[in-house]
Amino acid sequence: MRLHETDNTISFQDFFQNAERIASVLINSGIQPGDRVAVQVEKSVIALELYMGTVLAGSIFLPLNPAYTPAEIEYFLRDAHPALFVCDPSKIEMLTTVAETCGVTQVWTLTDENTGSLVEARNSESPGFRGIERGPDDLAAILYTSGTTGRSKGAMLTHRCLHSNAEALVDTWRFGANDVLIHALPIFHTHGLFVATNVSLLSGSSMIFMHKFDTDGICQRMTEASVLMGVPTFFHRLLQNQELEQASKNMRLFVSGSAPLLAQTHVLWRERTGHAILERYGMTETNMNTSNPYDGERRAGTVGFPLPGVEVIVTNPENGQILPSGEIGVLEVRGPNVFKGYWEMPEKTSEELRENGFFITGDLGTISEDGYISIVGRSKDLIISGGYNIYPKEIEVLLDGMDGVLESAVIGVPHPDFGEGVVAVIVPQSGAKLIQEDIMLKLKDQIARFKHPKRIVFIDELPRNTMGKVQKNDLRERFARLF
Repeated sequence: MRLHETDNTISFQDFFQNAERIASVLINSGIQPGDRVAVQVEKSVIALELYMGTVLAGSIFLPLNPAYTPAEIEYFLRDAHPALFVCDPSKIEMLTTVAETCGVTQVWTLTDENTGSLVEARNSESPGFRGIERGPDDLAAILYTSGTTGRSKGAMLTHRCLHSNAEALVDTWRFGANDVLIHALPIFHTHGLFVATNVSLLSGSSMIFMHKFDTDGICQRMTEASVLMGVPTFFHRLLQNQELEQASKNMRLFVSGSAPLLAQTHVLWRERTGHAILERYGMTETNMNTSNPYDGERRAGTVGFPLPGVEVIVTNPENGQILPSGEIGVLEVRGPNVFKGYWEMPEKTSEELRENGFFITGDLGTISEDGYISIVGRSKDLIISGGYNIYPKEIEVLLDGMDGVLESAVIGVPHPDFGEGVVAVIVPQSGAKLIQEDIMLKLKDQIARFKHPKRIVFIDELPRNTMGKVQKNDLRERFARLF
């Protein structure tokens, strides 16, 4: 593992010995197998060592977004009641008070500069800790969902979930010891923590570790690397870099996920680099479910096929019946990658996890005749206008393909006549002058009239969460009184 900012190198031996030291620290501090270890720190290698040390100690790793406020942290600590909370020293006074009110008695510190009470404790221990034996169905981590539709839920991920998924990805994406992964993702979520890190560790490949996304830094490091995993924003911004063509010549694989990749980005990337971005589909509750093929067509606008051992079906949201190819319905997933349930939410678990093992994702999608899976949107984003079901993705694809449109988001907001009115929120390309009437005219012959936006609004940028997902709930609130 090489640190981008300093060029320091950390060997596998150093990494795992430090993880063993941290495991010893946890056990010696009274942390028991099954206890939760909550962590809100900036991205660093030692944060990954803490993840591995927690697992070695038989405890449950609980990463939290560094951007969360004390009020948000209080919710997670009350809900998960961890035995230990690790935070940045700059927040120690404020967060210690929060932790104490939640019954968390141990609070340690860690910075991204390799300092803090955790580092001091780690350095006082010797390596050689023998991992606490845990079964495949024991919990390894709890990751909280984004909570955009209400209260955040803690997805319980087992050792089987994480290991089986990493194995499937290593095989599907042909990872080997000679690979070098550019790691520029955050490590408080599935993509950066489990996909990028676990795949690299399991395959024995090397990693160039970047504390944050930086287009110039990534282009600089591509000459030494072979794989980049990112969110669509990464690829959109890298396309603006003049060094991309030359820098990418050494690369073999670009993987995109966590949010939909625009077809335009897919096409431009291939034209500029000669590589087709491999888009995949996953969730907090399931890790990765599907992937476009390594060999064969990486079809823009799709997320490929189910991973080995994973089943994906499309069902009628009203009765759960399996739908035929080409029809839109709710995607359901079954496999060893699927979570155990929501932490202390048995009713919510039973609502979304069927007795037959299928998890109801809440994503709307279709499966083509030749097996490619496409995500149409979230079931909560479905618009019902005048009694008609309208899928935003169908309209967004048309808008995004128009000259002068950078990207779009289609939402439904309260309408006095139709129940919900379709609103197209468009971000114009730099310098473009878009006119609502022209856009409506272009849509006229492409989709049925009931799907046409009642209003089109132009904004500078779409609201996104830390993973680049468009926050349509924010848009719905913003334009709730448009009609």
